[in-house]
Amino acid sequence: MDFFDKKDYSTSQLSFFSVIISSIVISICCLFFEIPLLNALIILAISGFIGYFVVNAIIENYIAKKIKLIYKLINQTKSSKREQYFNEHLLPQKTVEEVKTDVELWATEKKDEIELLRKNEQFRKEFLMNLTHEVRTPIFNIQGYIDTLLNGALEDPQVNRKFLQNAANSVERLVHLVNDLHEISKLESGSIPLVIEHFQIQEIVLDVFEEVALKANEKHIRLEIKSDTKTEALVDGDKNKYKQVLTNLIENGIKYGSEYGFVTVGWYALDKKTILVEVTDNGPGISEEHLPRIFERFYRADKSRNRSIGGTGLGLAIVKHIIEAHGQNVTVRSKIGIGTTFGFTIAKK
Repeated sequence: MDFFDKKDYSTSQLSFFSVIISSIVISICCLFFEIPLLNALIILAISGFIGYFVVNAIIENYIAKKIKLIYKLINQTKSSKREQYFNEHLLPQKTVEEVKTDVELWATEKKDEIELLRKNEQFRKEFLMNLTHEVRTPIFNIQGYIDTLLNGALEDPQVNRKFLQNAANSVERLVHLVNDLHEISKLESGSIPLVIEHFQIQEIVLDVFEEVALKANEKHIRLEIKSDTKTEALVDGDKNKYKQVLTNLIENGIKYGSEYGFVTVGWYALDKKTILVEVTDNGPGISEEHLPRIFERFYRADKSRNRSIGGTGLGLAIVKHIIEAHGQNVTVRSKIGIGTTFGFTIAKK
């Protein structure tokens, strides 16, 4: 029953099936004309042997040609010289089974391409939607402040300066957004050359601590180097780019960390060639469902809370691109109510 239910027979199966039918017909004829058994068996053997190859040749020469024509049309979507040679010289030598396998492989590849295009389209829509929101918010704020000033608040010295300052803050947010977009586009295109040099990790960590100290003091957050960290760690990389990575991660810990909390930085030798740097905070943490997408552009685990805090939503995406440009890895682990740790590797000198 399975044989008759099957729809995708090979040429050998079709030929064999045809021989069986013809043998049954010949056997009935032999019985009807009362041909001796030995002669009948010889006739069946000869007709079966010849019939198998004749039917197989017919299938190969006619049906297979049509299938191969379809296959050739499929492959002509690519027009390299190597593929033209394949269509003209190698394709005619392929069996139906081989062509079937190739077509199924082509169909699978096209299915994967369509799925990738679908995901890219979804990503594009999300990116445009997020970008629109990020740009629209400060623009609407600026428009609101200016309208209020034009409608009379400009004459009130207690109000006009405050509104002008708010408008300036919104402009600054737009500038940061544009700069980050420009930065990430250059990183993705590989148009930013890396200036590799030797430097001490502790040096750039202390520089970043000094630069963000005011922001940390506003939330009473301690900035510390972990006590079990060896201060001497000579590494290779683009010093300014790694400083940007640390700045983004430490500022991220300050923005989303708990008041009177801490942000610590530590580094440890993974092996003779690699050092792991970790930035840890004791903030509210990130739920596990958000971790796989945390390095995507504009992705926010808590959209309402994050936008009220500020930022462009591109800081972690920039971190990921810088680390990967060095051929290194960046990771994140987090627990709700405990905190978050970002880690990245760097080449050891």
